[in-house]
Amino acid sequence: MGIDIFQKLRGVAGVSSLILFAGFVTAEPQHGLSMYGEPALPPDFVSLPYVNPQAPKGGSITLGNTGGFDSLNPFVRKGTVPWQLSFFTHESLMGRSWDEPFTLYGLLAESVEVPDSRAWVEFTLKEAAIFSDGSPVTVDDVIFSFELLGTEGHPKYHGLYRQIESIEAVGPRTVRFTFNTENRELALLAGMRPILSRAQWEGRDFANAPLSEIPLGSGPYTVTGYDAARRVTLTRNPDYWGADIPFRRGTNNFDEVKLDFYGDANVMFEAFKAGEISAGREFNAETWETQYNFPAVQRGEVVKSTFPHQKPSGMTGFVINTRRAPFDDWRVRDALIHAFNFEYINETLTGGALPRITSYFSNSTLAMTPGPAPVEVATLLEPFADILPEGTLAGYTLPVSDGSARNRKGIRRAMAQLQAAGFSAADGTMRGPDGKPLTLSILVSKGSAQDFSQSQKAADLYIGALERLGIAATIELVDSAQVVQRLENFDFDLTTFRRALSLSPGNEQRFYWGSAAADQPASRNVMGVKSPAIDAMIDTMLNARSAEDFNAATRALDRVLTAGRYVIPVWQFNEGRIAHRATMKYPERLPLYGDGPNFMPEVWWYEE
Repeated sequence: MGIDIFQKLRGVAGVSSLILFAGFVTAEPQHGLSMYGEPALPPDFVSLPYVNPQAPKGGSITLGNTGGFDSLNPFVRKGTVPWQLSFFTHESLMGRSWDEPFTLYGLLAESVEVPDSRAWVEFTLKEAAIFSDGSPVTVDDVIFSFELLGTEGHPKYHGLYRQIESIEAVGPRTVRFTFNTENRELALLAGMRPILSRAQWEGRDFANAPLSEIPLGSGPYTVTGYDAARRVTLTRNPDYWGADIPFRRGTNNFDEVKLDFYGDANVMFEAFKAGEISAGREFNAETWETQYNFPAVQRGEVVKSTFPHQKPSGMTGFVINTRRAPFDDWRVRDALIHAFNFEYINETLTGGALPRITSYFSNSTLAMTPGPAPVEVATLLEPFADILPEGTLAGYTLPVSDGSARNRKGIRRAMAQLQAAGFSAADGTMRGPDGKPLTLSILVSKGSAQDFSQSQKAADLYIGALERLGIAATIELVDSAQVVQRLENFDFDLTTFRRALSLSPGNEQRFYWGSAAADQPASRNVMGVKSPAIDAMIDTMLNARSAEDFNAATRALDRVLTAGRYVIPVWQFNEGRIAHRATMKYPERLPLYGDGPNFMPEVWWYEE
């Protein structure tokens, strides 16, 4: 039975059938799938390498979030959802190993087949896979899930949907995806989409379902209770189908996980100190050293653990909305970066303990190198030389101040850039060519747990520097739900920003900073960048046939983004910090990625 759900898109596919169907005879079933080369683990692997396969089951933990929630559906645009939810309740055809970039292993699927061309991919489902209500996970559920998410789900799912020519059942438990785009990562992306129940959602309003309509999943936990905006209780399913499959062995060990919500990060920290929360991540090095000496730590009831990693820094800081004038002028953005006295702010807020982010992929092998672009990178960027941000090819580095509060050098440079952009200062006010004062606001989430950037405090210090330039700046403190709504509609000048990046960047880069996403509501292209050079580097990454070509394209992308001056970077977190109850244990062997949502609490366990 063949089901073609993309008939309307075929006219724009633009890929010949010779490409689409090349390599059918070369495919054979595999237990895993890598972007380049072969998976590191053999077909008979027992468990993931950073897991304790003998970890005991049991115990209950409570984790803290700030803000609230008004939805328990993590797959739609509408509503605010506990960010951890989908990691507990839902599964995909394949799962990621956090010890290997670009490698997946079977989860709902027992095997995967893909030709060398990556023009299509087939997944064969495990016969034992069931949803938490006991109903089997079927090929129909897979096909339905892709269509549902691609049309009514969150916009982040739409890109893959548009690149699929057809989905068809080719056996009782086998489904084939045929792609209309030459993009080698699509086979992996298809393996990573959450699978939902057709019986639950067919004929119903998925995008606007009420809080009580919780999507049915096949994952190890189910939502067994909630108090709107205050608490969610997740209970380990004693009949979870996948408890003994290699990918899951030794994981999801706690019988119960509660997610409690607090008004702000300070209140949540006090709750942790009082024993109401079991574990918490700390992103401020100075706070880690000075504030984690409370009695429970001194008695050994709370343990401080650190977790180094080799993943990219990502980008944290204040993002600038280039959709609005005058922030569409790179010279104005450059002035804003020079006015931000990082060395002084870092010393004031973290004791200078954290290094600054130097590029989007800093701290990793994918980062751009200092100085002029190497030959392999320059070759990729040369066709766009006329439109590249200043410093892309020659080399761009962030300004460094002398650490004093005045930052005279930075202010002088900022003033020069503003003047070059047509601004002038008179009577203490910076005015544009039209005579209007230059003003800006910084949108900050009130009480956010994302206090790793010390957002409000950093913004307060920054405003003082802007005032010296004659720029009238204000801070807008709003609750998290309003921030989400404002960002979805791109209603801001500057706002706090965090974009985590991995060692396997791929199609999500289009959603982060591709031109097509710049004006798409709820897009994660928050800065609104539209750059043919960025689009081309992403395409080159996605079509690379070797790790060397992929690395060159990623380093080129890193250069264009960094030199574009779209974000005022702050500090990076080159190790994870978790304070936790002594009863919470973790394996000695750490994954390449260190801490992350698939580390704590997924591979931890309870032990008296």
